[in-house]
Amino acid sequence: MNDDIHFYEPANSHGLAHDPFNALVAPRPIGWISSQDNNGVLNLAPYSFFNAFNYRPPIVGFSSIGYKDSVRNIEANGEFCWSLVTRPLAERMNETSAAVGPDVDEFAYAGLTAKQSRIVAVPHVAESPVSFECKVTKVLQLAGADGKEIETWMVLGEVVGVHIDRHLLRDGIYDTAAAHPVMRGGGAADYFTVDSRQQFRMYRPK
Repeated sequence: MNDDIHFYEPANSHGLAHDPFNALVAPRPIGWISSQDNNGVLNLAPYSFFNAFNYRPPIVGFSSIGYKDSVRNIEANGEFCWSLVTRPLAERMNETSAAVGPDVDEFAYAGLTAKQSRIVAVPHVAESPVSFECKVTKVLQLAGADGKEIETWMVLGEVVGVHIDRHLLRDGIYDTAAAHPVMRGGGAADYFTVDSRQQFRMYRPK
């Protein structure tokens, strides 16, 4: 056995100061998800388990540990939006993670503007330079290897509308670094951003 490898079984203690799982699958894009309930009350919440899963049709998804307001709203109405978290918006994104009641509009709570979407009824964050309008394709309750359901729900949605600030398009190519996206790290307060110094190019083999 290699003593330079720390091995643990997740079902048992990891034996470290902080659970490393989130840090190992990281940095992760943040799912800044907007939804609304049947009375039109808006909800805006960040989810660190978020990603893209398909090209055509484009599908994104996030998972919620606990059946939270976002999942409840999305199941009821079948729509949601994702807005990109950038470095200037990081602190306000963090404010929307506060544990507030379902009657609280996190857009107003964090001083953000709810911008009307073009296709779905749910608004997106006006201050964000990139947003997706999404229609739900599946809501799944996750299960462990033993087949027992756990208190986590995964929401998948087809992207039916995309908003991109034109200043991020350079010769028809989206400039990821120019947006300064914020991603979640593994520690209790760890976040990362991207700039052009991290960029390199590598083409697929023909």
